[in-house]
Amino acid sequence: MADPVALLALAIDATIGWPPKLYARIGHPVGAFARIIGWCERGNSGSDVRRRILGTLTLLTVAGFAFGIAWLAQAALATWLGSWAWIGIGILAAPGLAQRSLDAHVRPVADALLVGDIAGARRAVGMIVGRDTATLNEAGIARAGIESLAESFCDGIAAPLFWLLVLGLPGLWAYKAINTADSLIGHREPRWRAFGWASARTDDVANWIPARLAGAIVCLAGAGGFRIMWRDARKHASPNAGWTEAAMAGALDLKLAGPIAYDGMAHIKPWLGDGRAGANGHDVMRALAVFRRACLILWIIAGGIAWVL
Repeated sequence: MADPVALLALAIDATIGWPPKLYARIGHPVGAFARIIGWCERGNSGSDVRRRILGTLTLLTVAGFAFGIAWLAQAALATWLGSWAWIGIGILAAPGLAQRSLDAHVRPVADALLVGDIAGARRAVGMIVGRDTATLNEAGIARAGIESLAESFCDGIAAPLFWLLVLGLPGLWAYKAINTADSLIGHREPRWRAFGWASARTDDVANWIPARLAGAIVCLAGAGGFRIMWRDARKHASPNAGWTEAAMAGALDLKLAGPIAYDGMAHIKPWLGDGRAGANGHDVMRALAVFRRACLILWIIAGGIAWVL
């Protein structure tokens, strides 16, 4: 039986998460990645070739920093604690997961919708999505919350767990650095298109397997959705986000995605799913229930891998 590092990390994240007092005092490890990226981004100027080179160096810097620090920590724990090193590694891996945080951010959206507080629901969903929320109605708010929950199940939980299992602590934190770089600079706007190119493409590669596994897990947790996932996942602009979003749409029998607005500009996106477009607070609660069952399946997988290996 292998050391249950991943199972311990999941348990710590679910029960404790990253306490607000600790966040207020020292921030979060991802914040260090953001600061490195921000410092490197000061040189984002010149030709597209120059921007691509600088953006690639930025990605290598932040991912290398994350991998190196995590590798040194893992090696030090192995030296100091010997056969008990897995406990320390699990503790250091837990902040790279987001079960508790994601649930805590999406639940207020459902709570506000269930009592008819549309303004409060807009504020809550505005904390977790990048789209314009000021004019969203109940259905738009609910869909935004559900879509964010589905997508973040992959890049906030399933993908870092995957890389923890594959490459240990360095794999998890290198993935978090890549994902942070993609979220900050991996955009298509003129300012970021060249500079963030390497981050966006690397994040696509890092999420390719985890996204498809995560989509299947959402279908298992929702007792359905495989047909919709297989049919609609590729309609999404992202090569990866569509798998969990389409899986959630199928599991809940809803239509997700569709037309949205960013920075005042409308974007016509295809619908995912065949069900109702009029999602509501009850549907957000249903999505949270599917999410929690999907996390439980990850626990079972992590425990099974530890047992078999």
